Amino acid sequence: MNIFLISLSAILLYIIAAGLYKYRVGSNAFSSKHILLLLGGLAICLHALVLYQNMVIPSGFNLGFFNAASLMAWVIATLLLLSILRQPVENLATVIFPLAALTIGLESYFHSERILSNQPYGVTLHILFSITAYSLLSISALQALFLAYQDYQLHHKRPGWVIRILPPLQIMEKLLFQMIAVGFILLSFSLVSGIVFLEDIFAQHLVHKTILSIVAWCVFGILLWGHWRYGWRGKKAIRWNLSGFFVLMLAYFGSKMVLELILQR
Repeated sequence: MNIFLISLSAILLYIIAAGLYKYRVGSNAFSSKHILLLLGGLAICLHALVLYQNMVIPSGFNLGFFNAASLMAWVIATLLLLSILRQPVENLATVIFPLAALTIGLESYFHSERILSNQPYGVTLHILFSITAYSLLSISALQALFLAYQDYQLHHKRPGWVIRILPPLQIMEKLLFQMIAVGFILLSFSLVSGIVFLEDIFAQHLVHKTILSIVAWCVFGILLWGHWRYGWRGKKAIRWNLSGFFVLMLAYFGSKMVLELILQR
């Protein structure tokens, strides 16, 4: 199995799928959605093969920095594709698919190593909750950026191609809070499973990740409470959402980058 050809094919499929959807203006929306699903599905399948080749090794499971980034991008792309089946969020593919292609390239070019071997079931469950929560909240952050751009364009009366392919503002906002709510629940499961199954969640190499994750959880919790109690929406909701995602990104990738790439631990 030629891993280079598989990686290249996945990258090309991601880029072609995103490009065809972006420049579909004036074409049949129904058919363009199905083309996106077909090409995106093939790209995700090939991406999974790349991940398997790079991460599953005889000594365990290699969750190094670039492998982890590629895995996260794969989960995000998969969740997006599943969401497209029921929700009008195809526009997010124009950003998420190229990013997934980029992570495959980085994973193939750079070698990073963080071996996880013989992990208990509870720890595996914690990792699964963490990755899924981060991935869904990443999609919500991107949705918030599209929502902010859509709001700006409408207020300044400059409807571009983005406005033409986006759903109405009310639907975009409803989808945003649905993603945040589900991501918040998964993040809660991640924190609880970490407390239950990890030996010391506040150990020296985990304390920064734990504290930042708790801060992010509080930010998303306050946002959901504010939306339910006071009807927070628009710019305030976007700022809170992006702030929570930034803290969560620091919790995972920030600490992982420092430990593996800078301190080489």
